Order: sequence, then C-alpha cells, then structure tokens
Amino acid sequence: MKKKTSVWVLLLAVAIVTAGCETGSQTSSQTGQTAQNEQKGAVSAQANGSGATVDTPKIGGQATTDTTIAKVRMDNITALRLIDGQSGWIGGNGWIARTDASASGSVGSTWNVQYQGQGTVQQIFALNGQQGWAVMADSGSLLATRDGGKRWEVVGTVPEQGQTGFLHFVSSKEGFSGNQYTKDGGQSWSSLPVPGHMVGQPYYHDRQNGWAVTQDTNRSFQILHTVNGGQKWTTVMSRTTEAPLNGAIIRSVERGNAWIELVGDTGMNQTSYSLWHTADSGQSWRPVLANATAGGGPAPGISQQDNQVPKNEGAAPGMLYAVNSSTAWMGGYCAPCDKPNTIGWTTDGGKTWNNGKQGFDGYGGQQIGMANAKEGWAIFSDSEQAPVMYTTSDGGQHWTQSHVFDKPVTPGS
Repeated sequence: MKKKTSVWVLLLAVAIVTAGCETGSQTSSQTGQTAQNEQKGAVSAQANGSGATVDTPKIGGQATTDTTIAKVRMDNITALRLIDGQSGWIGGNGWIARTDASASGSVGSTWNVQYQGQGTVQQIFALNGQQGWAVMADSGSLLATRDGGKRWEVVGTVPEQGQTGFLHFVSSKEGFSGNQYTKDGGQSWSSLPVPGHMVGQPYYHDRQNGWAVTQDTNRSFQILHTVNGGQKWTTVMSRTTEAPLNGAIIRSVERGNAWIELVGDTGMNQTSYSLWHTADSGQSWRPVLANATAGGGPAPGISQQDNQVPKNEGAAPGMLYAVNSSTAWMGGYCAPCDKPNTIGWTTDGGKTWNNGKQGFDGYGGQQIGMANAKEGWAIFSDSEQAPVMYTTSDGGQHWTQSHVFDKPVTPGS
C-alpha cells in the first residue's frame, strides 16, 4: 500500500512540475514576443473608444506597461503637427499619438499612442516623418524621436524664457524657441539677444534673422528686425495705438518674411486684434486683418475709420498658422455663438482674405495644422463633448469630419 501511495505522489509531482514548465514556457514566449514588438514598435493593445491603438513606447529608455496604456483617454487635444496631408502627431495630457494613411484612404481614423508620461504636451514640431520634438507644459521638458515616434525620449529642457515661444527646428541639431537656441538637438540651450520692452515672444527664423514687437509707451508699438543674430535690432514699423498691446504672435516661415498678430484689449468676451505681413524684411507691411470689437476697442495699429482692411470671423482670435510667404490661416472664436469656431485664410500674401463658410463645435482648445495650401486638419476640443477632427483637401472650401475622439469624463461619473 505504501508502495502504491509513493507512486501516486511521484506521478502528482511530475504533473505539477510539467504544468509549471508549460506555464513558464508560455510566459517566456509572451515576454519574448512583447520585447520583439517593442523593438519593432508594433501595436500591442487597444486603448480606448476613440479607435486608437497603442504602440508600446519607450520613455527614457523604459517601456510603459499595458496597465498604463489602457488608461489613455484622448479627450483633450493640446497639440497638433502634420507631417504631410496623411500623417501627423497630436498630444494631450501625458500622451503623444500618431496617425498615418489608412488602407481605406481616410485621414485620422486610427491613432497609435506612442508615448505616455507626466505633464501636458504644449507643442509638437516635426522636421519630417522620422524626426520630431515635443515640449511639455510647466516643466519645459523636451522630448524627441528619431524613428517616427517608436521611441520618444527626454533630451533636455527648454529654458523658461523660451517655453512660451514657438518651437521649430531647421535641422536635426539646430532649433529655436523664443530667443532660446540649441545646436545639439535640444540637449542644451543658449540665449540670443533681444530688444527691451518686448511684447510676447520674439521669433528667430534662423541664427541670424529674427523678429520682435516692442512697446515702450502705452500709445505706440514697434516691430523690430535683426539680420545679425540680435547684435543690432532695426525698427521696421512703428504705429500708434489707442490701447496697450496685450500680446504678439510671430511666425516666419521664410527669410525676410513674417506674419505678426497683435492682440489688443478684451471686454465682453471680445478681443480686438490685427494681423500684419511683410515679404521684404519689413520694408513694407500689409494689414491683413483688422478685428475691432465693441468690447475690445480698435484693432492695434489701425484706425476705427479704416474700413478697408478685411475682418476675420469670430469675436476673438483663434490659432495662427503660416504655411509660406503667401499662405496663412487663422481661426476665429466666438464664445456666445452656437458654433464658436471658424477658419479663414489668405493665399496671396494678405491682399485678400477668405472667411470659411463652416462653423465648428467646441468651447475648448482649437488646433489648426496645414501640410500645404490645400491639405489641412483642424481639431476642436470641449470640456463636455468629445474633440472632433476635420480635414480639408481643397484649401478650406470644405471641411469633412474625419474622427471623433473620447468624451471627457465628468466629475462624479
């Protein structure tokens, strides 16, 4: 009897060991496959109801876990950057995602979450489809990818003086944000000279050519230009204004060319502003837009009696996006309107302005990105409704809804 019992015990032990080996083999196989997927940047999990899939990303050399990935909600889009008309990146609270052309030909229908981490993505810049950078709000941490987003790593920190500037790179090493300059891909930064009494952030197009707006009295402002890296700033435009400037946004996509938005007063949910353009290094200026409002007063630098300058839709400025020396886009925002967002554009350097016929929902952030004069995307967020993405392929004449992201989670739900 003891002999039979010993045999049964031995058989039971063998069975347990065998089962354990099979489980260990399966786990080892799965782990190896996961590592292989991470190396290839393969899709590893479904993220959420927005139709987004998730690439297992690298964060500082460490991959996030599937548990973290499952919590991604694309319910507030804070940054957008196109690679071309079919591909691009977006960012939000602690994540970056990418979309590429689908088999069906639809744009933006599928998103791969490539990065997860702390903080909100403030801006994304793409040099091409492989090289990109992202600035995190508050901390100023700078992330970079060299492989199309399969791996995002913290490479440095944009100095506080440049964090609100427009980040752009002119090569894989050389980049600018405000008056901050890097020549090693964002690992270290140095300051470029700027004039005193600045309004908003300066804009360096390259190491030598820069722009700035100054205001040393409440009744006038100046636009300044440098061609020697800030060693000398020359006033290229000076205007009187009825009220002090409250902001300036500068974009320069070609040397000697600049689009400059001047923000005036705000009142009754209305903000006055003007948009100016030069194509000859500031020798001549064209007023592109003059949005005077009852609550904000006259458009900066333009008389109330001047009715010849076009007006953008909306009661306040939206996002400014410059494509080249002749084409620029500008959103409009109207807080009391049923469709608060609008989009307008010029394709002739500001000689004429086109106000789009469509209005868009969304009382939150507005993101506009253009691949060229014809192809563009727009995403409008809201605190209660899901962000919606629209695309155009005919230069803004028609916008088509292409994707609905995740609805924000309301407190207590």
